[in-house]
Amino acid sequence: MKTLLLEIGSEEIPAGYIEPALQSLSSTLLAKMTEARIEHGSVKVYGTPRRLAVEIKNVADKQKPLTSEMLGPPEKVGLDQEGHPTMAAEKFAEKVGVSVNALIVKDTEKGRYLCAKIIERGFATRTLLKKILPKVILAIPFPKTMKWAELDITFARPIHYIVALLGNQVIGFQVGATKSGRHSFGHYFMQPKKVNISSAADYVKILHKAQVYVDFEERRKLVEREINKAAKKVGGKVFSDEELVDINKNLVEYPIATAGKFDKEFLEIPGEILITAMRKHQKYFAVVDDKGKLMPCFIAVNNTRTRDLKLVATGHERVLRARLADAQFFFKSDVQESLDEWVERLKGVLFQAKLGTMYEKVKRVQKVAEYLADVSGQSSDLKKQVSRAAWLCKADLESQVVSEFPNLQGVMGRNYATIKKEPKDVAVAIEEHYRPTYSGGPLPETVTGGLLGIADKIDSICGFFSVGLIPTGASDPYALRRQGIGIIQIMHHQGFSFSLRELIAKSLNTYGLKGAKQIDEIADLVYKFLQNRMTHQLSEEGFSKDVIAAVADVSADNVTDVWNRVRALQELKTAPDFEPLAVAFKRVVNIIKKADLPTRKDVDTSLFENESESALYAAYKAVNNKVASLLEKGRLDQALREIASLRDSVDAFFDGVMVMVENKKIRNNRLSLLGLISDLFGLFADFAKIST
Repeated sequence: MKTLLLEIGSEEIPAGYIEPALQSLSSTLLAKMTEARIEHGSVKVYGTPRRLAVEIKNVADKQKPLTSEMLGPPEKVGLDQEGHPTMAAEKFAEKVGVSVNALIVKDTEKGRYLCAKIIERGFATRTLLKKILPKVILAIPFPKTMKWAELDITFARPIHYIVALLGNQVIGFQVGATKSGRHSFGHYFMQPKKVNISSAADYVKILHKAQVYVDFEERRKLVEREINKAAKKVGGKVFSDEELVDINKNLVEYPIATAGKFDKEFLEIPGEILITAMRKHQKYFAVVDDKGKLMPCFIAVNNTRTRDLKLVATGHERVLRARLADAQFFFKSDVQESLDEWVERLKGVLFQAKLGTMYEKVKRVQKVAEYLADVSGQSSDLKKQVSRAAWLCKADLESQVVSEFPNLQGVMGRNYATIKKEPKDVAVAIEEHYRPTYSGGPLPETVTGGLLGIADKIDSICGFFSVGLIPTGASDPYALRRQGIGIIQIMHHQGFSFSLRELIAKSLNTYGLKGAKQIDEIADLVYKFLQNRMTHQLSEEGFSKDVIAAVADVSADNVTDVWNRVRALQELKTAPDFEPLAVAFKRVVNIIKKADLPTRKDVDTSLFENESESALYAAYKAVNNKVASLLEKGRLDQALREIASLRDSVDAFFDGVMVMVENKKIRNNRLSLLGLISDLFGLFADFAKIST
């Protein structure tokens, strides 16, 4: 068993290309090796802007032999009466390349036939890889590719060299004009010479000596260590940004960080602008003090060691000053304008070709937000704030800062609203209504932000569904699934208890759709979509799928109520006596379903023939009154436990009487009694869906 190494050396590849390319390279190579019957062990990828590499351990020297069977003539044709091979058997053996004495008789569906076992000897792995490796290199997908030197191949950047080794032996092949070998290259600035890779297993160690940290995790740790060290030198700490750490690790081969400064006057503009300007254009890290306040400093990660870090910092400072000056100009220009004028200018901003302008969206969102504030019982002051926040929620899309830095939408809306003396909750809601912006991201904390966020998201979902732009499979270009989960999370987080169906109806109504049937069909699709998001979220939180299905099947219209019922039922399910309880309730449901009683009448106690009937009816009435009181107080867990207390009476009922008796009146009366029990626990869930 040997180690396989493939390294593709090229001109600098964009940072965002590197890891997806290596994932594709490794998976394709493993698939090709498996297909070629080359046994192998674990795989690890390495990469920098100038190289993509994959290392596979425990690779077999030879392809695994392939044993197959081939049927020949029928036994009666291939063997004579004495069992000796006939001419037909000899010709068959000659044809498949085996000795006639090696033929066996095999039973098949069509009878007994002569059969040859053919063993295909494996080729040397190096021989097979000579054909496999060029194909997997050229199969790597990149967002953009290029051609060079009039070659008929494409790659992210021109390929300069290829290292291909199995153990210490070169795997010879050619891609374009580049022949494979064992020569890599060191750091482009610090050691730009050929480096001899004597053995695949020594690859990482050899490149270390050549000033290249090819291992991702090692390089990432170095980036973190360097930026923290540089920040400490200026008396601060790095503003946390894990994604930017990952970006920087793929921009360098040998990370060295340096701290620079910028004029304090730039701190007069919102910190989010400064951080974004440094991050987006220069990939610099911001620096904060112990209180989290932005300092007039930054950290840059360089790709080379230098004697004069001050000179390097000066260069970074000069470039950054121009960037920050532009951002400062955009901000100062923006604050001279009116938020309401920006809203009016949204009439010229397209939301979606089939759904009108952003101004029209704002008007729809405002109506739905006002409706939600009303049905959730908010104060008149809060209703006004919700309406105002809805009116201004997209205004910052007309600002110069958001035009330059789109990721600051909402954030700048909050800043501008604060500067214009809008109420605090209005300003905060403008930012919060976009939340969550990613899976697991923070949710709106204010009621105003929560209501506005729901209104904005339901408008997008209903709108796109109404024009047939519905998520399918893995395709969700408008992030409707994320917005759907956002609605569910916000409602649960803030305890909103309004109806999903009524919310959908209100939103669809703002679009002015015609045709009641069409509107109902769209509403059903949206409701089912949100219900699926709800069950997905409940499952993510660790609730049992059968419990979720049992609860959602009864009703999923009130998100807070669904969560409470799922939580109560999940807790009950963990009780040691839950299984017999569920069995008893399932029996009730199954009998009622099979009986298919057309109309249920009131229970007639005069038709009772057994004490168990009276006992069950009395227990039901007592529990029913308690449950009604508990539900009014929102104590679902206690209400469910009260219903569960009926189990003994239900068991005694089934032990004492036969439900499906010949006497129709008595039979229907017993079914009506069971119907009351079924209705009671049907308030919570369909127990037939609970696994026991």
